[in-house]
Amino acid sequence: MRNLTCFLIAIVAAMAAAGAWAGGAYVIPVDREIGSTSWRIMKKGMEQAEQQQANVIILHINTYGGAVDAADSMRTRILNSPIPVVAFIDNTAASAGALISIACDSIYMRPGGSIGAATVVDGSGAVLPDKYQSFMRSMMRATAESHGKTLRDSAWVWRRDPLIAEAMVDPRTVAPVENDDSTRVLSFTADEALAHGYCEGKAESISEIVTVRLGLGSDCQISQYEPTIMDGVVGFLSNPAFQAILIMFIIGGIYFELQQPGMGLPSVVALLAAALYFAPLYIEGLAAGWEILAFFVGLLLILLEIFVIPGFGITGILGILLTFTALVMAMLGNDIFDFGMITTGSIMDAILIVLVGLLLGVAVVIYVSHKIGSKGIMRQSALDKEQRLEEGYIGVPPELAKHVGSLGEAYTVLRPGGKVRIGSEVLDAVSTGGFIDAGTRIKVVKYENAQLYVEAAD
Repeated sequence: MRNLTCFLIAIVAAMAAAGAWAGGAYVIPVDREIGSTSWRIMKKGMEQAEQQQANVIILHINTYGGAVDAADSMRTRILNSPIPVVAFIDNTAASAGALISIACDSIYMRPGGSIGAATVVDGSGAVLPDKYQSFMRSMMRATAESHGKTLRDSAWVWRRDPLIAEAMVDPRTVAPVENDDSTRVLSFTADEALAHGYCEGKAESISEIVTVRLGLGSDCQISQYEPTIMDGVVGFLSNPAFQAILIMFIIGGIYFELQQPGMGLPSVVALLAAALYFAPLYIEGLAAGWEILAFFVGLLLILLEIFVIPGFGITGILGILLTFTALVMAMLGNDIFDFGMITTGSIMDAILIVLVGLLLGVAVVIYVSHKIGSKGIMRQSALDKEQRLEEGYIGVPPELAKHVGSLGEAYTVLRPGGKVRIGSEVLDAVSTGGFIDAGTRIKVVKYENAQLYVEAAD
């Protein structure tokens, strides 16, 4: 399949001469840190290129890399593109940028450009453990192998040697490259990439690639995807880390709302977090209406279990499952549980994001619950005044205590509760010795819990 795609690129000039190049070339910029925004720009750009029936897509690449998960999604989209994809490395294609470039059917580089250095690092630049490098090594090898083999010097060899792709990740890999001593991560200049099959040629501009390298002529239409503000906003909100934080706010908001009467700030926080979670996914076409409805139905079932149904049973369990499933499914572009176009890795990533968000929510609930009323910023979030008995604070009015030992009469029948008359006052009282008929003389024997206790007088 990949050889067929390369063949299509090779006959592009003939197509132009025959008038078949109506769609022209479509350029998509890949010139920022690889992440959810870059992934959205590529996805939207490739969709537009397909709608315009472009004959070739050119990725204008200049990036130092970024998130591996976003890069994996981008390279998968390239490998499955029905339109040939060409990479123009305009200066740098490092790390995740190298992976995206290698996925393209052809690579052209500006003189002085570079490609490689795909070791996986964290936010501070420290190299991550080998399990992360192993995943990246296999992904780079698989991407290089996807282009198949070509006949060279009467022998079939890899069009892009997988060992070279692996050596861009792991310095221990010995690549078939001059002076590779297995002590450094591999990177290529434009000339080195051209010599080892990782570049089809050098070019100064997009127009040179279109008119000279692809032979389409100066009259070939060149269109370009222009990123919008919405791309940045939706890309930021779709960031996995931000999604986990939103889930944390949803869980925390719901919990703290249940701890107080009425609808207050926690409810607003939870609803806002839910809106920010589902809105970009809905805009992207991932979250369907039924998934959003399932989320709120799940919350309703949980609330019913807490406030209406005694104990914890099927309603609460169903509510939790429904809420969790809705959060996961909203990230996946499924069609009513049809996962034909979704990879196992995407499903596992979605589950991991939701689980991390839930765990963060639980951690925040535990932490904040212990901090409420303590010193610092949380001191004002709870009433911490103590009403001590020795300071004169009592929980009930003291006036009734003066009637202990007093005589009176039953104003009503005491069964055992009723009313008694003491002097000119009619008061509530409880009999300590069974029923007492109205008019019977009584004596107040004690006062407890704001209640007078009486018995029949001798």
